[in-house]
Amino acid sequence: MVVAGGGAWYYKSTQATIMELTAYNAQLTANVEQIEQANQNNINTIAQMETNFEKQREDFQALQQSYSLIREQNNQLQNRLGKHDIGALAAAKPALVERVINTASNRAFRCFELESGAPLTDNERSATNGKAFNSECPWIYDDFITRGVLVESSTATSEDSN
Repeated sequence: MVVAGGGAWYYKSTQATIMELTAYNAQLTANVEQIEQANQNNINTIAQMETNFEKQREDFQALQQSYSLIREQNNQLQNRLGKHDIGALAAAKPALVERVINTASNRAFRCFELESGAPLTDNERSATNGKAFNSECPWIYDDFITRGVLVESSTATSEDSN
């Protein structure tokens, strides 16, 4: 009887331990699934961050190129203005300087209008180079050609002849 009682006690004890371990195992399995899901979320987040970083790097490079172009344009303007003593010239020929400055100012204002999306005039459409397009901002001509807003006259001529 003692052996049978000991066997029954052992069986119940073992079954209770099996139930506890099964519950613990189920909890661990749920935790592992949560950890795997969190790990997958982390992997996805890192991939998105890398994509965003690459986009930001590309945007930064484009911005650097634009900045370099603007600096080059500013240097061109500085060189043009630095070649002349406007004060002495204005004292000697005020009407001429006034006309030149007013004309240049009007062309510079037109540059802002063009960059803001103003429609092109017939003279601007028929320009054959940047200087003829607008001498204050000839780079806009190349930009319009690149964007397809303008068609180079040599290209238009060859297309017309086809």
